[in-house]
Amino acid sequence: MSIVVTGATGHLGRHVVRHLLEKVPADQVTAVVRDRDKAVDLAARGVRIAVADYNSPETFDGLFASGDRVLLISGNEFDKGRVGQHTVVIDAAKKAGVALLAYTSAPSSLKAALADDHRATEEVLIGSGVPYVLLRNGWYHENYTEQLAPVLEHGAVVQAAGEGRISSASRADYAAAAVAVLTGEGHENTAYELGGDEAWSFAEYAAELSRQTGKEIVYKPVSLEEYTGILTGAGLPGPLAGVLAGVDAAIAEGELIVSTGDLSRLAGRPTTPLAQAVAAALKG
Repeated sequence: MSIVVTGATGHLGRHVVRHLLEKVPADQVTAVVRDRDKAVDLAARGVRIAVADYNSPETFDGLFASGDRVLLISGNEFDKGRVGQHTVVIDAAKKAGVALLAYTSAPSSLKAALADDHRATEEVLIGSGVPYVLLRNGWYHENYTEQLAPVLEHGAVVQAAGEGRISSASRADYAAAAVAVLTGEGHENTAYELGGDEAWSFAEYAAELSRQTGKEIVYKPVSLEEYTGILTGAGLPGPLAGVLAGVDAAIAEGELIVSTGDLSRLAGRPTTPLAQAVAAALKG
């Protein structure tokens, strides 16, 4: 029996593998990667490396074994049919008879286009008959704290989210919850709504940046059209810019507020405060 993590060299995947190695022997962990060279450090720690690609179904043939517990980390290739990619993994898991498949989804409250692929993947997974867990991850602190350079340069947080609030948490928080599910018992056929303990607004985010940098950082709310233009001007493809702008519209409507407490309960600790994530990013 292995605990198998897809997308294991991605941002979230690396956190998950790191947490797993604190709980189980390395030879019980399989990291699924597209590029073996990016997993040299994981292999050096004794993790089994499997090379497979969501876009090549044959690469998943025989990858899983009966009794495996699998974490399917959602793909980030928005233009390549993510539902089809995820279905490749689900089909292979079903064929192998895995014991559990956990999927990183999105909060059920999120109605933006970004959630469409997640909802469709959930339907495929539930319909497959594979024992499942839906990890409906909210937003990550790092979605913002890893993009601080333009904010600090211009002295402004520019978003189209109005006064909306976000229950974000760190990738490490979500990874801890995933590991609790993968190594624990009694989670089969369950959905968890995951978000940070404290919701915050962009005005509060700007104020926190001001406090920690000693510079005046303001929140500048803009229209969805303006924000989409800013994103395309920064080099994002039009469709992706539209999806991200749609998330801001959802934030304005309160769709990324998650108040279940599921994340801190699964992680076994309070979620990482935004201020702590900002401090870590500024140390950089």
